[in-house]
Amino acid sequence: MKPKVFIARPIPQEVEEYIAGYCDVEKWSGEETIPREELLKAVHSVDGLLITGGKIDDELLDHAPQLKIVSNISVGYNNFDLDAMKRRGVLGTHTPYVLDDTVADLVLGLMLASARRIPELDQYVKQGKWRRGDDEIFFGADVHHATLGIIGMGRIGEAIAKRARFGFDMKVLYSNRNRKQEAEQQLGVIYETMEGLLKQSDFVVLMTPLTPETTRLIGKEQFSMMKRSAIFINVSRGKNVDEQALIEALETGTIRGAGLDVFENEPVPVDSPLLGMPQVVTLPHIGSSTAKTRLDMARVAAENLTKGVLGEMPPNLVKELI
Repeated sequence: MKPKVFIARPIPQEVEEYIAGYCDVEKWSGEETIPREELLKAVHSVDGLLITGGKIDDELLDHAPQLKIVSNISVGYNNFDLDAMKRRGVLGTHTPYVLDDTVADLVLGLMLASARRIPELDQYVKQGKWRRGDDEIFFGADVHHATLGIIGMGRIGEAIAKRARFGFDMKVLYSNRNRKQEAEQQLGVIYETMEGLLKQSDFVVLMTPLTPETTRLIGKEQFSMMKRSAIFINVSRGKNVDEQALIEALETGTIRGAGLDVFENEPVPVDSPLLGMPQVVTLPHIGSSTAKTRLDMARVAAENLTKGVLGEMPPNLVKELI
């Protein structure tokens, strides 16, 4: 008898067929995110769960007594209650590596868009405001030869540093739990304390995972250390930032601008001050959103899932669950 799995979000047909070759598949077919109550019903007799987000906690695990593995289609896994999963012997996997370059591309795009005011000036032209003689009102900031500070020098951080150093000839500082001497040698990046990085950088990029230690890592104190000309970029997790402190820093001119792909609440409430600020570029959490990358992520997640339900060690097991 094949193991039974539940697919809690739409995936490419070829990936679904791959899973079906090893497992009996049930899936959520709705266009919206599966409601919590439906998910709890669906996992009652499954061996494996394929999901993006959705809290994997004691409540869900109580409804899934046969569950062996949860496969996240995401590099992040802050939806996992790791203690609860460890107590019950449930494996958890994610999809690292395949999205590194795609996310790094987006970070550079946000840096360029916010520094050169591309979305703002696009609207300026489309609204018919452009007149001959306009000049200084279009001024932005240079990216090339500027100083970039990366907080969180993981794989994506290194991919960002590579683009910044060799594509834009930027000086790159980084702050990380552990010093990475190999990256320093290969990429020419410079290790700095958090305070030193914040004070020196023209662009501050936050790339840490969401953990209890990084929650609200960047707040009023950190924004006050930045240059008034600095631009803050966040493509990590919204809860890594004190969003009200960010809003105040932007409103008061403590920093120049921001490029944001993630927010404390998603979707962003329509009354959020961030949505009315021309110096802020806002994106709908699209870090890995290209067709190729999402297909690759689904393939990796499917391999993790099938190996886990078949009793093999999945290749991308969350390290805290090893």
